[in-house]
Amino acid sequence: MHILLIGSGGREHALAWKIAASPLVTKLWCAPGNAGIAREAECVALDVANHAAVIAFCKANHVELVVVGPETPLAAGIVDELAAAGIKAFGPGREAARLEGSKGFTKDLCREFDIPTGAYRRFNNAAGALSYVRAQGAPIVVKADGLAGGKGVVVARTLAEAEAAIAMMFEGALGAAGAEVVIEEFLSGREISFFALCDGETAIPLASAQDHKRVFDHDQGPNTGGMGAYSPTPFVTPEIHEQIMSRIIGPTVAGMKQRGMPFRGVLYAGVMLTGQGPKLFEYNVRFGDPECQVLMLRMMSDIVPALLAACDGELKHFDLRWYAEAALTVVMAARGYPGDHAKGTRIDGLDAAAKIEGVEIFHAGTLARDGAILANGGRVLNVCATAKTVTEAQARAYQAIDRIKWPDGFCRRDIGWQAVEAETG
Repeated sequence: MHILLIGSGGREHALAWKIAASPLVTKLWCAPGNAGIAREAECVALDVANHAAVIAFCKANHVELVVVGPETPLAAGIVDELAAAGIKAFGPGREAARLEGSKGFTKDLCREFDIPTGAYRRFNNAAGALSYVRAQGAPIVVKADGLAGGKGVVVARTLAEAEAAIAMMFEGALGAAGAEVVIEEFLSGREISFFALCDGETAIPLASAQDHKRVFDHDQGPNTGGMGAYSPTPFVTPEIHEQIMSRIIGPTVAGMKQRGMPFRGVLYAGVMLTGQGPKLFEYNVRFGDPECQVLMLRMMSDIVPALLAACDGELKHFDLRWYAEAALTVVMAARGYPGDHAKGTRIDGLDAAAKIEGVEIFHAGTLARDGAILANGGRVLNVCATAKTVTEAQARAYQAIDRIKWPDGFCRRDIGWQAVEAETG
């Protein structure tokens, strides 16, 4: 098969690594890719926002499947346009992608189909939003309705933080994404990531994972796109797994079909394990980043037939197999992230780090120049490891990190701490 993968981050490097391992693949391209992806696929300088150019490339190169990694092209309707041109694409269409593209859309769906979630209200003006948070009090969650690159959610511990977040969003700091704001009840509990592969009618679960959103150790500092993850999480017991599938994923897939916008692709549920059971706090419509990295390391099955089955409505006949081993990934980011950070700084020691048993390094924001690997983004590397336990995988990942020479980078040193406590306590 000829496959085109769209994206340039760590998620896409992990997908490229897994897709390239399939015996079904004869040629793999990635647009635009990065220095690590170039080892698995031919990187092409396509403007993925130019859907006509993507379609022309697919036709010229007889591409049989397009795999869309990031959310922005999905929300822009690239899957619909590819399908209209007769090209198979993995991912939801524009309407179904609203599950991530509009927080209000998702909350309204939850209310309509009785999917457990926090109480909420939608606002298109600051005055109404301020009046509501003052009546509710803190802690409370303020969310930009649209896509904001992981920066549109503020968990306000105080009323002043909530008021500042509302002002920031309505004053245009997040552009069109903040034109409408959703204010939600603060859910207390343990946060986990749950993934399901969907074909519009059937959903099959992928492995569970846990992300680490805060930038610093001990879950301190601002939220980020994710500083590390591990899988499986010990907190998703068989009972909780069944509750998430029957109360959250199943009703969502059925509800979207009923609305005439069937969901095909990866449904990524952000779930809070509360005292009242699992509750949904957000949906994403693609693989998580960095959760995808640990899922790909643990997936025993060939991913390509699974992607095709999701596209073709054949998941009811499908099953996925997983390695029992744990996988853990640590994000190395440019100093200053998630704020201003330098680009173009040199990274050495990657080959030495990759020699450690069980270690795989996925590139997120890198470029190759004159034989050197340079940082080219905020989140730059995913240092991953597999082992029998999360504790052992964590030790291997940090052993590898200690061989990487990048003075301008940093990472958290406690990724997987909750599972390590559970294993060693």
